[in-house]
Amino acid sequence: MKKYIYIISSAVLMVACESRTYEEISDTTPIAETVTYNKDVKAIIDANCVSCHSPGAQALTNYTQVKNNIDNIIDRITRSNGDPLKMPQGGSLSPSQINIITKWKADGLTEN
Repeated sequence: MKKYIYIISSAVLMVACESRTYEEISDTTPIAETVTYNKDVKAIIDANCVSCHSPGAQALTNYTQVKNNIDNIIDRITRSNGDPLKMPQGGSLSPSQINIITKWKADGLTEN
């Protein structure tokens, strides 16, 4: 009886262990339509950046501030986990959120 329990437990454990990373299972489908700040980017920035980057030299509270810092933002959000300069601190944007921000730059950083 113990053998059966051991075999079943081992099988359940092996099936439960997922070896793929978050990036591998995330939606990275290319974005077909034009990305704009107000429609697509603002919500990501508000939810993930503004709590630390509000009034001050590193503020990201409006279109102009985000647009003027886009190269640094993309550099920081695409750094690998464990890099002390990765943003947001203590977390990571999803691959689809990163795709939206990088596509916004590629689409010309439009506001509306």
